Amino acid sequence: METAARGETVDWDALFDGYRATVDYPGCMFYRPLMERYPQAKVILTVRDPDKWYESAHSTIYPAGRPDDLPAPPPSLAEHMRMVSRLVWDGHFGGRFADRAHAIQVFQDHIEEVKQTVPAERLLVYEVREGWAPLCAFLDVPVPDEPFPRTNSRPEFYDMLRRFATE
Repeated sequence: METAARGETVDWDALFDGYRATVDYPGCMFYRPLMERYPQAKVILTVRDPDKWYESAHSTIYPAGRPDDLPAPPPSLAEHMRMVSRLVWDGHFGGRFADRAHAIQVFQDHIEEVKQTVPAERLLVYEVREGWAPLCAFLDVPVPDEPFPRTNSRPEFYDMLRRFATE
């Protein structure tokens, strides 16, 4: 993603070698070139209440998204965090993520842009609380015989950061 973050030509096949998908930032910022490169790929646009999204992001990934905010992150994590900070916080949010109204507007504009850009047959607008059924139907896979995972809570996120900081 560093190459993409610098605006250079990306060998998407090499970048995704061994992978079948990308999720969240920074990958979602490149949905257009990824759709072009992978014309059969489907796009899952997760949506949620904008105010709840902002509260969550502002108290988790935003403060953790800058390498100077963690005590001595491992070098590879620090470099990744610098790239995400440049691309997401300074780029996508224009250095104004702390401005709640601005950040929420960018969030909502992105959702509308994706809805307008991605062909309907390739797009699932999805709320995680909907569980397995719409996701599995869209991906044409059976619904698993297990409960839908409910993870990535704030305490789990903070525990993950503590583990990274001590590695």
